[in-house]
Amino acid sequence: MYKITDKCICCGICADECPVGAIYLDGDKYEIDNDLCAECGTCVDVCPNEAPVEVDG
Repeated sequence: MYKITDKCICCGICADECPVGAIYLDGDKYEIDNDLCAECGTCVDVCPNEAPVEVDG
């Protein structure tokens, strides 16, 4: 399971690269829909700020 931390600068790269569309803009920050997330780690790989992190379910 992943979450996006406060390191997020809302650049949208993670959302653009997510292969299952699990990342969305919620107000002024990005969130991950863990029901859709495939836990592939693409968001972690592409984020320039290391904002997405893996968390225990």
